[in-house]
Amino acid sequence: MTRDEQLKERWVKTVAFFQSKFADGDEMDLDAILFIIGVQELGQLHRKFKKDEKLQLMHIAICRVLEPYGYYEFSHYDDDKWPHFTVKENLPSLKAGEQSLLMKEAIVNYMVASEVID
Repeated sequence: MTRDEQLKERWVKTVAFFQSKFADGDEMDLDAILFIIGVQELGQLHRKFKKDEKLQLMHIAICRVLEPYGYYEFSHYDDDKWPHFTVKENLPSLKAGEQSLLMKEAIVNYMVASEVID
């Protein structure tokens, strides 16, 4: 199996996992998956979030899934227990499709490392 085929197969498993747990059969997009990862990383699972907090949660998820790629590094938790990251290396300029592919790959690797999918 090629790397692209493996990524595609794992992405399908990842989306299926999130849809079965969080979407009641509705299709989930990349942003929704990032939001859920952000909530998981924050660890405050049963609360409502304001609009700006939802964006911060997506940022937490992006930093967390791209951390193994060397773009971000965990810095600290603030007084409200929100994680903060520092930029280690700027992301390269990518076209929209390339950005989407990078994020899908990073999310899949996060899910594999978390032993949610194989």
